Amino acid sequence: MNGIDLGGQVAVVTGGAQGIGLAVARRLVASGATVSLWDLRADLLDAAAATLGPAASGIAVDIADPVAVQAAADRVQVELGSLDILVNSAGIAGRNAPLDEYDIDEWRRVIEINLNGTFFVNRAVIPGMKARNYGRIVNISSVAGKEGNPNASAYAAAKAGVLGLTKALGKEVAGHDIAVNAVTPATAQTAILDELKPEFIQYMLSRIPRGRFLEVDEAAAMIAWLVSRENSFTTASVFDLSGGRATY
Repeated sequence: MNGIDLGGQVAVVTGGAQGIGLAVARRLVASGATVSLWDLRADLLDAAAATLGPAASGIAVDIADPVAVQAAADRVQVELGSLDILVNSAGIAGRNAPLDEYDIDEWRRVIEINLNGTFFVNRAVIPGMKARNYGRIVNISSVAGKEGNPNASAYAAAKAGVLGLTKALGKEVAGHDIAVNAVTPATAQTAILDELKPEFIQYMLSRIPRGRFLEVDEAAAMIAWLVSRENSFTTASVFDLSGGRATY
């Protein structure tokens, strides 16, 4: 594992109790950061934090609730003294259905968590980063946000929105030494697949030239560099994690 120095920095990882979020948190702790895990799954938070040791703690947060998100951000800054890094990994896949048959409430649920939740979390941490004139943010989008997936229009639309939000915000705060970037993973074998039909999962696997799913530690390796001081120039950009699937 390449060494990345995050000593003295405080990170928030949403969706941090499992999957890519937990892998990222583990890598950040190994790099010297203090990490606050935010997750809707309160039942998983304590166990996740325990596996990471004393540098990690958990807060049960629904990122689709802007009041709860702001309260969590305020708590981190008071209790941990800063909030230097945000990795927004929380999200859901939503159900598979053709667009003309897609349940309207399900559409709203996917957009509310994946896109609006990203907005709420970024909005809550930016003022403190501006005041300190430093910050690093990575929003986890998806290759579906670039290319779209059939029968997953809500997810694709939300993740495309995350890319647009990231590009806009990165330009807004570039003068404050705040880097805001996104990554676009292909499918990883995490709990997010639980909502999807087996044939849809196989379709996504068939589209990856590497011929396998993304490993969560591979995502964590890229993200750890993106949230480091070493990433001192690149912002408002999108980094591919699709195993060769993406064509741009």
